[in-house]
Amino acid sequence: MAGIPHDHYEPNSSGEKWLHSRLPIVGLLYDTLMIPTPKNLNWMWIWGIILTFCLALQIVTGIVLVMHYTPHVDYAFASIEHIMRDVNGGHFIRYLHMNGASLFFVAVYAHLFRGLYYGSYKAPREVTWIIGMLIYLMMMGTAFMGYVLPWGQMSFWGATVITGLFGAIPFIGEGIQTWLLGGPAVDNATLNRFFSLHYLLPFVIAALVALHIWAFHTTGNNNPTGVEVRRTSKEDAAKDTVPFWPYFVIKDLFALAVILVVFFAIVGFMPNYLGHPDNYIEANPLVTPAHIVPEWYFLPFYAILRAFTADVWAVQLVSFLTGGIVDAKFFGVAAMFGAIIVMALAPWLDTSRVRSGRYRPMFKWWFALLVVDFIVLMWAGAMPAEPPYSTISLIGATYWFVYFLVILPLLGVIEKPEQQPATIEEDFAAHYPKSDSSAATQPAE
Repeated sequence: MAGIPHDHYEPNSSGEKWLHSRLPIVGLLYDTLMIPTPKNLNWMWIWGIILTFCLALQIVTGIVLVMHYTPHVDYAFASIEHIMRDVNGGHFIRYLHMNGASLFFVAVYAHLFRGLYYGSYKAPREVTWIIGMLIYLMMMGTAFMGYVLPWGQMSFWGATVITGLFGAIPFIGEGIQTWLLGGPAVDNATLNRFFSLHYLLPFVIAALVALHIWAFHTTGNNNPTGVEVRRTSKEDAAKDTVPFWPYFVIKDLFALAVILVVFFAIVGFMPNYLGHPDNYIEANPLVTPAHIVPEWYFLPFYAILRAFTADVWAVQLVSFLTGGIVDAKFFGVAAMFGAIIVMALAPWLDTSRVRSGRYRPMFKWWFALLVVDFIVLMWAGAMPAEPPYSTISLIGATYWFVYFLVILPLLGVIEKPEQQPATIEEDFAAHYPKSDSSAATQPAE
């Protein structure tokens, strides 16, 4: 698809021309900042800058923490205590890193559900969506490995449970699990591997983020109406857009400032609120915690993992058809990863011609139920794996798959969408009508 027509960078001075002919970095920055952006973007389009800030925060604070951390089972827990007690500002840096991960996932979930509601995954943005899902998977892997590094009780047993899931894969699972752990059990080799990957993956994420930005700059931003920017001429495009700088940069910076007030209040006054107290006990392979739970941002998918027990008829049926090769454990693992895969396949599962959920009356209700379902799964994942929580998890997991595999395809056939505006300019004018200032300034006759 051709880009939105707009003015590109033109070097003026001889120095600018010399640099531009050899390394057009200034032109790249200019075109990035001045890219025409749909002028009707609402406050749900602020999460990009929050995510960028979080990635930078995690990399910077992580580099500082690595200077004082020792990736060895005999010293890891003590090195964390050293950071907290002896390093100048160490407790603040660690709390920034800990809670920065939570802010990262708050922003990414808001970003994902915004994309699902406004149809940001639809053509021509399928590749942008897939890259975003890859970033999300990388974030999950990085966060899981980072959770192991403090070498507390929940770190150790969380790693034991999660890596044990790979052992459920028929035929090759045991080999994969041993390769992940570096041995037969969670030990020093595991800690070293996870430390190395936890340090490396954020830079892979940064590269994917650059690719993500490049992708949506090529296709242009989606917007609340789902109507594309007119590309017939520069004049028409100018009626639908405004430059990203200064309009949306200032708006995004204001939103970032508001969110950072809340973030630093949490870091300063309740930094351990989202953590687990058992992780302040050094890892002990001989003592199992009463209730093993991952961090809050993994809980919805953890609930899906635990929902499919041997008592579920679907598990029994698949186990029977495969001659017992697929058991409840593997079924749960497949369901957990499948829940992410079906979300990634949304561009091909959604059959509606209308992009934005704003003009889809039936879709709004099913989507609202999906958001509630996600929150309920998060709550159920933190509860013990027993009735009624296991039943609630199973109902929530079932709806998650039904939404993507049944409801989305059907809605495109049976739903009657509302009338969309013809252009972004029309939608913007409807929400922000021009005041008749000329009439107010006319002298009375």
